[in-house]
Amino acid sequence: MNYLPPEIELRVSDAPIPYRDSLEEMETRNRAIAAGQARELIWLLEHPPVYTAGTSAAKDELLDPRFDVVEAGRGGRYTYHGPGQRIGYVLLDLNRRGKDVRCFVHGLEQWVIAALARLGVEAWPADGRVGIWTNDIDGREAKIGAIGVRVRRWVTMHGFSVNLAPDLTHFTGIVPCGIDEFGVTSMERLGIALAPGAFDEALLAEAGGFLARLGTCDTETR
Repeated sequence: MNYLPPEIELRVSDAPIPYRDSLEEMETRNRAIAAGQARELIWLLEHPPVYTAGTSAAKDELLDPRFDVVEAGRGGRYTYHGPGQRIGYVLLDLNRRGKDVRCFVHGLEQWVIAALARLGVEAWPADGRVGIWTNDIDGREAKIGAIGVRVRRWVTMHGFSVNLAPDLTHFTGIVPCGIDEFGVTSMERLGIALAPGAFDEALLAEAGGFLARLGTCDTETR
């Protein structure tokens, strides 16, 4: 079921999309949205294994470049994407949605957190640590989702990733998001077997709340 308003296209890719191809598509769509020649877009997909470097990536945080390493152009540091991870690319025109980048990022976090709550996982943002966090099976905090965005011409690009059932050893080739004192977890590790479509359904059911909050949230009270 598509819960999105008609001005936003929903695209769900069943086959893995190479990261470089998706980056090129986002660049093209960003220009088209900014020019008023295309609808906004929410794109749900998966990538073959890849390490992506944000604008703040430090070379010493790339520990083992066993996969392709791509300069992403988004904010943040090194991130892993691969099979078993749900990616959401969110291309929205903030000229119409509040022109508040901090609110947009906060909204993305809360959107994913609300979707995870629907699926039985309590998650939260953490002060000073980028991403979406939960309690791992050992009771320690661990990252279950990543956030990374770029805004050009007030149109957003990139978005979030959520670990459904990736190979968690693939994260050991980097210091994920520059944070080495906490681990990475997944829905599978937490004992929840989940198909991508089930996550998509939970996410889209919370899309209305995400869109309604844009331009209205108070990020100072997080």
